[in-house]
Amino acid sequence: MTTFAHVWRRLVQTARLSCGVPDYEVYIAHLRTHHPERKIPSYAEFFRERQAARYKGTGGRCC
Repeated sequence: MTTFAHVWRRLVQTARLSCGVPDYEVYIAHLRTHHPERKIPSYAEFFRERQAARYKGTGGRCC
């Protein structure tokens, strides 16, 4: 990966985290490691669930 691509990826990740949206790739890695029985959501499903957890106060932490 080029330096620019790496920096860009980190900037996007930081922007998402500042808005309360965790990184999708990190979430998928977590599911595969800790919850292999769960279905991997699409990005759209993941995004909707994260928004609901943030704005409806449902938390969102599993571990």
